[in-house]
Order: sequence, then structure tokens, then C-alpha cells
Amino acid sequence: MKESYGLMVRFTLRDADAASSFDALVARTLKGIDAGEPGTLVYVSHRSRDEPLVRVFYELYADRASFDAHERQPHTQHFLAEREQYVSSVEVTFLDAVAGKVRAQR
Repeated sequence: MKESYGLMVRFTLRDADAASSFDALVARTLKGIDAGEPGTLVYVSHRSRDEPLVRVFYELYADRASFDAHERQPHTQHFLAEREQYVSSVEVTFLDAVAGKVRAQR
């Protein structure tokens, strides 16, 4: 857990149509992550209950090298380029693990 590398990203989307398109982009991106990123331990997109245009991502990687490998993937590069048309703001918080439990991968 100590070597893990985490971040939280808060996206505020432009409107309901942008939110729908953004969610579809995320679903396509997740297929690439699932298919071949063994160092990506957690990658979850959350919808805010109180703010329908907000999405919060929680990402956890085995280490910094795994995060860097994720960032180089074609599906990630596509996501980063395409998301801009849907997003009005992005806030990124990098995290250091203090304690916790991560379920082993299957």
C-alpha cells in the first residue's frame, strides 16, 4: 500500500448532454483499462448525488510507474483529448496512502 499512487479528480460538466456524452466516453475508456493495465488497481467514476453535473474519479495505481504507464495508453490519451469538449472545470488531487485495504486482483 505504501508504494501505491492515488488521485481524485473532480469534473464539472457543461450541461446534461455533455454529462451523458462524458459518461459514454468514460465507459469506452474503461474497456481499455480493463483489457490491459495490471498496475491500475482502482479506477472508478462516481456521480454526485447532489450535483448532477459533477463526476468524481478515484484512481489507485500500484506505483507511480503504473500511473505513468496508464497515462501513455492510447485509450487514456483519447479520453484526455475528448473530455475537454464536455468539461467546464477539472480539479486534481494527488493522494498518499496512509492506511487502507485494497482487494487483490483476480
